[in-house]
Amino acid sequence: MTATSSSSSPGGGDHDGAELSARIERRWATLSVAIVVLFTAVAAFAGIHQAVMPQARVETINPTTLHLSGEFVESNLGSAVESDGSVTVRAIAQQYSFVPQCLVVPTDTPITIRATSPDVVHGLIIMGTNVNTMLVPGYISSLPMRFDRPGEHLMPCQEYCGVGHEGMWAKVKVIDKAAFHKLAADKRRLSCVDE
Repeated sequence: MTATSSSSSPGGGDHDGAELSARIERRWATLSVAIVVLFTAVAAFAGIHQAVMPQARVETINPTTLHLSGEFVESNLGSAVESDGSVTVRAIAQQYSFVPQCLVVPTDTPITIRATSPDVVHGLIIMGTNVNTMLVPGYISSLPMRFDRPGEHLMPCQEYCGVGHEGMWAKVKVIDKAAFHKLAADKRRLSCVDE
């Protein structure tokens, strides 16, 4: 008796395995490319959708007259206690300073910073916190925050605004809640000058 080969033609088994491997690799390559194309399409759609859709609440202001009347007149800048016990801080960023130069806020209190710019785009970042936004002329930025402990935080402009940019910074002074309310009882608006 003689032994017989299980394949129908000599060397055919290796050739069929190579073809099968090639087909499987092509399918995986196609699937990989399809996944990359899908992710790219989703990212592009999300980016374009975000860029063309306005925010839920956009507040505008005339940057050429904001200092003449309304919310951002000089006598209305600084920290103020609202009727619900929260604190609202109003500020303006202009070339090359923040007004007021120093913000006083209390600990353990809901705080809202409302700020804008009359001239160019500025950046507002409070070091050591997650507060970071751009101040665009014609728009009001509103930032909620809360401080747990007293201290001082630098507040530089982090958006290049011209030749004096490097000197544009302010300070946020966080004081004890009781001390803040004692100061606020005597004045309508607070800044570091009032301490």
